[in-house]
Amino acid sequence: MDLTNRTKSRSKAVEKIYAYDMTGEMDFNEADDYAVELINGVINMKDEIDEIISKNLFNYTIKRLNLVDLAIIRVATYELMQKTLDKKVIINEAINLTKIYTNLDDDKAKAFNNKLLDNIAKDIESR
Repeated sequence: MDLTNRTKSRSKAVEKIYAYDMTGEMDFNEADDYAVELINGVINMKDEIDEIISKNLFNYTIKRLNLVDLAIIRVATYELMQKTLDKKVIINEAINLTKIYTNLDDDKAKAFNNKLLDNIAKDIESR
């Protein structure tokens, strides 16, 4: 699977996880194998992923995160936990998704997510 397909898979996973957070129902339509792997991984490890995210938030709580940003961060955190891909690739992909879905003209969402994911990557590496 090339990077373009992985990017599409991540985007689809973010959309599906966001929808799941909104409705409580999971719909795997149009999700390829890698997207399904990401979705299932995030759903099955949600408590552990959210604990890692919360631990690395400073002067902020997970409940204050925009649900789309939270879905992006959860997918990236899951991938970082797997330690199968380079952390720079994972973080870059998450920032690109942030630019597409939630970044306003001020780049605050991009900067926030980048810093948070960098902290999460360091935390996971230190385990």
